[in-house]
Amino acid sequence: MSNVGNTDQFYTLVNIIAQLRGPDGCPWDKQQSHKSLRDSLLEECYEVLEALDEDESRRLSEELGDLLMQVVFHAQVASEAGEFDLKEVIESINTKLIRRHPHVFGSIDVSGAEEVLFNWEKLKKKEKQKVVSMLDGVPKTMPALAYSQEIQGRVARVGFDWQQDAGVIDKLAEEISELSEARTKMRREEEFGDLLFTIANIARRWGIDLESALRRANKRFYGRFTRMEEMCQQRGLDLADLTFDEQNKLWEEVKRDK
Repeated sequence: MSNVGNTDQFYTLVNIIAQLRGPDGCPWDKQQSHKSLRDSLLEECYEVLEALDEDESRRLSEELGDLLMQVVFHAQVASEAGEFDLKEVIESINTKLIRRHPHVFGSIDVSGAEEVLFNWEKLKKKEKQKVVSMLDGVPKTMPALAYSQEIQGRVARVGFDWQQDAGVIDKLAEEISELSEARTKMRREEEFGDLLFTIANIARRWGIDLESALRRANKRFYGRFTRMEEMCQQRGLDLADLTFDEQNKLWEEVKRDK
């Protein structure tokens, strides 16, 4: 497909959203605001992630389209309010990408991806009007596990990281020990947070997206447990009447079948 065709399709989408918001458009679309669209934007992001987790390219294409629609919708709402327009959105990201890739669009040489990330953080700080933490750019509304991985990844770019995996594994054992020794609810919650934080660090170092890994684990659990329910129904059993050992035996049977 040519670039011209892609551009034509993009502006068709822009015009569709403008028409939906126009005087003769859709009553629902005309009522929406940045705030009312927030949940829809978040939902579309999660659906994109789900398509990525399932490695379904056709679904990913569809979900990216839904996400793109959200971007265009917000730009249309902003344009009507005199805040900014889609042209400014695109110009802004184009300028930022060129500015933050001097090794591609300039004369800077880099040795690899790690140096690219290090330079990226330096350029970001230089762009700010005032001195801020390199962690301030991470949205605090991110899911906690994803936020943990992101802030640990940010500080690793400037060298604040374990040199070897063994150091993090030792830290994990230390956190498990401290959790087992905690006696109050408040202390247990604090130690459990430290444990999850360390697990997030290990996942980051090993290139594992913790949110995706946990979603897949949840999906496996869902599939296995619902299969247990089906087997009980087929055998005339009530799952709630089984002892834990009997339930666990059934669980292992399901795991073997899959």
